[in-house]
Amino acid sequence: MPTALVTFASLTGNDEEIANIMTKSLLDLGVEAKMIECQSVYASDFLNEDICIVVTYTYGAAADLPDEIVDLYEELPEVNLEGKIFATLGSGEYDYEEFCKSVDDFTAQFKQSGAIMAGESVKIELYPEDDDIPAIQKLAQECVTAFQTQQAS
Repeated sequence: MPTALVTFASLTGNDEEIANIMTKSLLDLGVEAKMIECQSVYASDFLNEDICIVVTYTYGAAADLPDEIVDLYEELPEVNLEGKIFATLGSGEYDYEEFCKSVDDFTAQFKQSGAIMAGESVKIELYPEDDDIPAIQKLAQECVTAFQTQQAS
C-alpha cells in the first residue's frame, strides 16, 4: 500500500477543504494518507512517503506564496525526491492576474527535487464546490497510477 503526505496552507479554510477531499480520495483508493498543516512539515518529511502533495493558496495581487509555506518551498529543491510521485493543488481568485501561481511555483520546486508529476495540477476558484471534486479525485487516481507505474519499472 502506498503512503502519502498531503500538506496544506489555508487562510480561509478553502485549501484545508481541498486537502481534506484529496486525502479522503487517496484513502478511498487504498493509500495510507495523512494530512498535516504546512507549518509542521519539512521537505525531508516527503522522503518517508511514496506520494507527496502540496495544497496552497496564492496570496494577494502580487501572487505571493503564503508566508507559512515559504520555508517548505525553499527547502524542496534541496531534498532528493527522485522516484517520488507529487501533485499540487490550490485555490485562488480569477480577479487576480496570476491565478493560483503558488500551485505552479510548487510544481517547479518539486520538479527541481527530481519528483515525478502525477498529473495536471488542480486549481480551484476559492472554495471547492461539488463540481470541483471530480478533478481532485482524478488527480488522486493519477497519483496512484503513477506510483504503480513507478513500482513496475
